[in-house]
Amino acid sequence: MIDKIYIERNRTDKNNREYITVDNDKNNVRIYTLKNGLQIFLSQNYDAPRIQTFIPVKTGSNNDPSDNTGLAHYLEHMMFKGTSRLGTQNWEQEKVLLNEISELYEKHKAEQNSDKKKEIYQEIDRLSQEASKYAIANEYDKAISSLGATGTNAHTWFDETVYKNNIPKNELEKWLKIEKERFSEMVLRLFHTELESVYEEFNRAQDNDSRLVNYELMDALFPTHPNGQQTTLGNPEHLKNPSMKAIHKYFDEYYVPNNFALVLVGDLDFEETVELIEKYFGTIPYRELPQKNKITEKPITEVVVRTVKSPTTPRVQLAWRTDSYGTKEAMIADITANILSNRGEAGLLDLNINQTQKMLWAQAYSLGLKEYGYFSVVAVPKENQTLDEAKDMILDQIDVVKKGDFPDWMLPAIINDFKIQRQKALETAEGLATNLYDTYIKGRTWAEELSEMDVYASFTKDDIVEFANSFFKENYVVVNKEKGINDKLLRVENPGITPIQINREAQSEFLTDILNEKTEDILPEFVDYQKEISTDVIKNKKISYVKNKYNDIAQVHFIFPMGSDNDRELGISTQIIQYLGTEKFSPEDLKKEFFKIGITNDFKTASDQLTISLSGLESNIEKGIELLLHWLSDVKPEQEIYNQFVETLLENREAVKKDKSRIMTALTTYTKLGKTSRFLDIISENELKNAQIEDFTNRMKQLFRFPYQVFYYGKDWENFKNYIFRYIQPETCKVAEAKIYPEPETSGNVYFTDYDMVQMEMSKVGRGKLVNPENFGKINVFNEYFGRGLSSIVFQEIRESKSLAYSAYVSYAPNSELHHHDYISTYIGTQPDKLQIAVDTMSDLMNELPEVPVQFENAKKSALKQIASTRITRTNLFFNTLRLKKLGITHDFRKDIFQQISDLTFDDLRDFYNQEIKSIQYNTAIIGKKENLDAEAAHQMGTFSELNLEEIFGY
Repeated sequence: MIDKIYIERNRTDKNNREYITVDNDKNNVRIYTLKNGLQIFLSQNYDAPRIQTFIPVKTGSNNDPSDNTGLAHYLEHMMFKGTSRLGTQNWEQEKVLLNEISELYEKHKAEQNSDKKKEIYQEIDRLSQEASKYAIANEYDKAISSLGATGTNAHTWFDETVYKNNIPKNELEKWLKIEKERFSEMVLRLFHTELESVYEEFNRAQDNDSRLVNYELMDALFPTHPNGQQTTLGNPEHLKNPSMKAIHKYFDEYYVPNNFALVLVGDLDFEETVELIEKYFGTIPYRELPQKNKITEKPITEVVVRTVKSPTTPRVQLAWRTDSYGTKEAMIADITANILSNRGEAGLLDLNINQTQKMLWAQAYSLGLKEYGYFSVVAVPKENQTLDEAKDMILDQIDVVKKGDFPDWMLPAIINDFKIQRQKALETAEGLATNLYDTYIKGRTWAEELSEMDVYASFTKDDIVEFANSFFKENYVVVNKEKGINDKLLRVENPGITPIQINREAQSEFLTDILNEKTEDILPEFVDYQKEISTDVIKNKKISYVKNKYNDIAQVHFIFPMGSDNDRELGISTQIIQYLGTEKFSPEDLKKEFFKIGITNDFKTASDQLTISLSGLESNIEKGIELLLHWLSDVKPEQEIYNQFVETLLENREAVKKDKSRIMTALTTYTKLGKTSRFLDIISENELKNAQIEDFTNRMKQLFRFPYQVFYYGKDWENFKNYIFRYIQPETCKVAEAKIYPEPETSGNVYFTDYDMVQMEMSKVGRGKLVNPENFGKINVFNEYFGRGLSSIVFQEIRESKSLAYSAYVSYAPNSELHHHDYISTYIGTQPDKLQIAVDTMSDLMNELPEVPVQFENAKKSALKQIASTRITRTNLFFNTLRLKKLGITHDFRKDIFQQISDLTFDDLRDFYNQEIKSIQYNTAIIGKKENLDAEAAHQMGTFSELNLEEIFGY
């Protein structure tokens, strides 16, 4: 029997408004419900004068009409297009044209003759041109960015569509005005260009084989339920034949106040906030929701096998259907997944498969949805293993669970880890707000959510074994992801959209009012690092400390001023040690010991720094340090394990060369730095095979005799100082001089790598001048104004006007270290037949910096508001000082950037562009299917070379 300590209480605030709280809720969440059914979740967090906002709507792809799949996701996109007051210059004239376009889409959907469909689409395109004369692109984004909002985005999933913003606290009322406006009505302006962007998103998904495997998995697990029958992006035929009327109907049915919530966590006043929400959202009328028939899946009674082919490394995925999130079955499935795979890498798959290198990799997880869920295991076999052999190894480990052959300490250790992760998540405004909206979407109470850890803790080992024996039968799905050609890829013809007008300098009355409405400024607060960070010297080691004001979790970081540039074998050394034990502990036992005490360890090797970190309950940190130092100083060299490691490493290298995103990263790095980059300076197969394990373990044994500093984040600084001296060894080793890697000029080279995919991806990289912190303010505004924001020039022109790509940007990246070069990069991912137009458009944009005064002022004010309302907290206080040191800066440089931006004029930005960017020459990286490449156009971009995988990876 579980003691009920989380009990709901009805309370009344000082305005006599009723709300609910939960006893023993450390977050002091208040839940209000307005008369129209709108639920409001509020909690206070004073980390910064900002508020994390989510508007979760209880609808997603599972509610799509069966003949209009993808509708919920497309509607999410259209929610950024404005209303009859926002995003228009003349609604009365625009409305007439939008109605005509809507009727044409109905004809287009009904028409079966392909030639007639094209004729109708041409008329849609013509009328869309006319309608765009009255539209103002991205006005929602301009309005929201004028507040200093960050993280503006949305997502659609099975049963949810969630709208996201993080806003300064003084802009709360303006935010409510804007959001009330867009949740009050839907206007489907700039529809056909956005539809094409959604299709580009669909194309990107086709090039992501994780999605393709998941589609097959869900289809087999849920043969009748929308979980498996309606993907979020939708059926391509439905995307090509949309209905504006169906979207309006969906909005009217599901975007009602009794079906969405407002979640706000941050620096807010409870009573003032709820009264403001009532003022704006309380006027939206309640509406009954559509009746929905519950779909019940029949039990799976046999093994269902599916196959997916793509160029990537083969893998196998098994899955069993579970009950819904929050049910006993779903919770025990979650625990069982962690018995197999957990964060401490002490699960059965972690130890018996990954640690012993019997496969390249295997992992279990459990996912609970609003209706049903699933338990799954993914495994990547070695080259000499079949997918069936990998499947059998998974089933063998599941049999271990069925027999109860896992240690008694594991269950409480897993529950302890759950609690630590919950603590970490709920201490931040975003983490708590995410948990609140997820609770709302799944139809659970906040009391149920808070009680979850106690319910987990109530399950016994007998419960797990009983579950495993009744649950794991011949009732699962297998998806074999084989290496091969995906013959299901859809290659879509460019519909030939005429670029629409975006009216950059126009402004609606609604936006004008938002911009003219004055709010009291939040004053920026800049950090005195010497005051915030305590330091001491113990046995010649600098020890730094920042107080954890939030919970009992501590971190200790050992920071060595050396990395792979000083020792190219350092990274391999920190990897191989993960597979080695000591005379006292086997490798598997070491993992168990760390997991038992709830301490995680992490080794990060950068080019100039090695950081070893421990994290967990403060009371166990000393045990973690003792165990870490025992491990490193007494590590047992085992040549056989090393030889296995080398084989696994080499196979992983081959797997990376089959992954599109990793290939694009390698190609872009080659494009930027050429043949002499550190990326290509790797330890060769021959060197690895001829090395002895002692070459690497001796390095680890001596590690703590090198110079390093210690950073401690916790509550008890004095206690830490009282014990850390015992673990500091005399400094007897010197750091080797770092190898210098050149940063060659980019001089008009074009590099192409062939890969079987739907889209083409292109990135241009140009080397700028040496980093100059005096330019950081200009760079900040340039990126927001021109290249990266949702209302940036590039986004408007390439996506909104011409619908050439789902993703396109220009980004100026200042170097993180003095005496090194800045780089500017551009990116476009699009259909092959659109690439040349997109490239030309990007080139035209970058010839001269477009001048749009309103947009410039908006970008500038947004940047200032973001700095003014941001606070540096927690471990960032310390790690920021390390970053600034590389730039020769010892104070909070945001103060200088704030002043730079305050003084910035458009003439200054134009001068910066002309002096720092305009003359830059670029190298170009292109990845795609060779037969789709316009070779003549590629050669016109510069000196063309086709590179193979060995050239760009260095092996």
